[in-house]
Amino acid sequence: MASPRDDLAIMSRKDLTARVVGKLKNDEAVVAGIGNTNFDLLDAGHRPQNFYMLGSMGLAAPIALGVALAQPGRNVFGLEGDGSILMNLGTLTTIAAQAPSNLTIIIWDNGLYQITGKQETATSSVTDIVAVAAGCGIPNSAWATDENHFESLVETAINTHGPHFIAARVDDASATARPERNPVLWKDRFMVGIGSKPVQS
Repeated sequence: MASPRDDLAIMSRKDLTARVVGKLKNDEAVVAGIGNTNFDLLDAGHRPQNFYMLGSMGLAAPIALGVALAQPGRNVFGLEGDGSILMNLGTLTTIAAQAPSNLTIIIWDNGLYQITGKQETATSSVTDIVAVAAGCGIPNSAWATDENHFESLVETAINTHGPHFIAARVDDASATARPERNPVLWKDRFMVGIGSKPVQS
């Protein structure tokens, strides 16, 4: 069965991640899912407002939702792979119900569970993740057709009320950067970065 993603340009996940970071000017929070998603975010340049998910598949979107609800004055981005969002689709219904205007979820869709052996996900054949998000009640849901369109969607998300859901068809290149595997370190740095924990003297 054909999928709408079949007609989309395959883009560089690393490049798109750098394009997101390049748009951030006001201490926006970014929560990145496991594996290459957070590796690319670190490679794009560490920011105190970045949170790198280590080992907990499917939790970037709900954590981003929590941050968005707790800090409605701050734009929040959740970066997640297709396999991870498929594990936790219920989050999309909660995002739709809570409707935080400052939240954007970005899905990197390569149609694979890449880290575990490149098994195919349902998005590679039968599941249109953008249609799923829209069906859950997130009307601002769109596929990025190419790099320029992706940047336009990110700018719209920053400058207009959401929630927003953006999906991009990406490659399966392996990322080179690796965050230190210290969850407490990253949690504490992120909390300081978003002002929810005082700086240690």
